[in-house]
Amino acid sequence: MLTRADLPGGVSPGGFGPRVHAIVALCTGAYRLSKRTTQEVMADLFGLPLSLGTIPHLEQATAQAVAAPVADAQAYVRAQRVAHLDETGWREGHTRAWLWVAVTTWVTVFLVRLSRGAKVAEELLGERFCGILVTDRWSAYTWYPTRWRQVCWAHLLRDFEAMSERGGRSQEVGEALREQARQMFHAWHRVRDGTLPHAAFHVLMRPMRRQVARLLKAGQTCGVAKTEGVCREVLKVYDALWTFVRVEGVEPTNNTAERAIRPGGLWRKGSFGTQSAQGSRFVEAMMTVVATLKQQQRHVLAYLTDACQAAYTGLPAPSLLPCRPEAEEDLPTAA
Repeated sequence: MLTRADLPGGVSPGGFGPRVHAIVALCTGAYRLSKRTTQEVMADLFGLPLSLGTIPHLEQATAQAVAAPVADAQAYVRAQRVAHLDETGWREGHTRAWLWVAVTTWVTVFLVRLSRGAKVAEELLGERFCGILVTDRWSAYTWYPTRWRQVCWAHLLRDFEAMSERGGRSQEVGEALREQARQMFHAWHRVRDGTLPHAAFHVLMRPMRRQVARLLKAGQTCGVAKTEGVCREVLKVYDALWTFVRVEGVEPTNNTAERAIRPGGLWRKGSFGTQSAQGSRFVEAMMTVVATLKQQQRHVLAYLTDACQAAYTGLPAPSLLPCRPEAEEDLPTAA
């Protein structure tokens, strides 16, 4: 006959406490260590033997512990005035997938989905998003009104450089567009460092906007098919080239999202993606937690430990949202 007593409150039903869960999740989910390397780290640093099969269980327990704060972070992003979106290739099992990111001033969220289409962008932003969307020119974003998009000028600059390398009339158009972009960035850097008021920048850009439109129209008939196609494509979203001029607080590039998603690319190269949907949910949760806490200069290990402890005691996990409300200066305003 067996008699089993109830565990005291706050004690893990497994064999490991909240700090072990947090450290393992940090090793595999933030430092991108393999499960075997994580096993060695736990043994070498803490004298704690773990089987390889235990590590995924600890990962999933941690993902569950932060599930509610991650959902709140997703809702927070959908209510912001500016969001930067990007996506990169991923693998889920033997299926091609994509890792998506949405970045705002204080919160960043990630999704892994089997699609690179518009439905995922809409899922990230929600049906009621009415802010400014900063992206590249990928077709998944064309559902959003052009007037409230900002197209990335870093991508445009690379297109202009490619035009200038094709020779002939394409080279002339490309070099002229590249010079316009160079002047724009020079002025924008002055706005960013406070030496040029945004209102003055708005006026300064008026002749440049007309010149860029003229050059793009000329590029449509330059005789080089690739250049003509790019010019037609850019003219379709022409208004989205200048949202950062019209609305103060918007960046002209999508470098913010590209920097945020770069760790995902490194994770994919090291692990070849995830083996299951559960693994993808762990990636989403950990990348969301780590990126958001770093934005807010909060301690990742302390947060994960507190979240796992809260899960044991049945209490809500600590929030990922910023402690202070967004100030007026954080919000974009029309110039």
